[in-house]
Amino acid sequence: MDDREEWLARTFIELGDTLVADFDVIDLMCVLVERCSELLESTEVALALADARGQLRALASTTERMRVLELIEIQSDEGPCRDCFRSGEPVVNQRVDLADDRWPRFATQVRAAGFQMVHALPLRLRDDTIGAMNIFDTQRRDLTSQEVNLAQALADAATIAILQERTVRQGAQLAHQLQAALNSRIVIEQAKGVVAERLHLGMDEAFALIRTYARNRRVRLSEIAGLVVAGQLPASELSSAQPTRSSTEAQSPPT
Repeated sequence: MDDREEWLARTFIELGDTLVADFDVIDLMCVLVERCSELLESTEVALALADARGQLRALASTTERMRVLELIEIQSDEGPCRDCFRSGEPVVNQRVDLADDRWPRFATQVRAAGFQMVHALPLRLRDDTIGAMNIFDTQRRDLTSQEVNLAQALADAATIAILQERTVRQGAQLAHQLQAALNSRIVIEQAKGVVAERLHLGMDEAFALIRTYARNRRVRLSEIAGLVVAGQLPASELSSAQPTRSSTEAQSPPT
């Protein structure tokens, strides 16, 4: 087994570790976007899930600028993630400078942010598409079929984790779980702002502190975020958090 295969094995095990009775959907999505970004060098990744009404909602991203672009895409109702979710099919190797006719408003924003290529992969199991994952590249390079297949495999694993036995038991339970995760994201964004302002950090660094603190204590992200927003957990205490084994063990896959 070579280094890349070992990295993939560790990643699938990490995703599989979420298959417990009460796993954290947001943390699972964060793992997914981070590992896809590691797999596909020079890319930034964001993910959106559908709410109970079938509307996409931004849930996880590797960077703050990627989160903002995901929100712009959803608000403008155009872009690779939107197309991918509606069709259930991947959108790959789309050059931004050739996308003005397809996504006139969104292409301008993506180009201004410094990206040259965009891709999107569905979170889909059979005929059930629950969201989509954007992959934006600052370099003008096509993804190979192997890269697309590997990234899709990671997305499929995460989809299965979400849909697991909850879907079998009752479809409404899945909708409730996803809606709860989407609502939790609002509190997390508020907590990021509080920590960033108090500790004079960027939003990405603030989120990393919150997430590491939650993981070290095996507490949900939303619970820690709620404590921060309520003023019950000082932002200064988060700075003592140390990286967890799961966040440091999976390094970028060798070429």
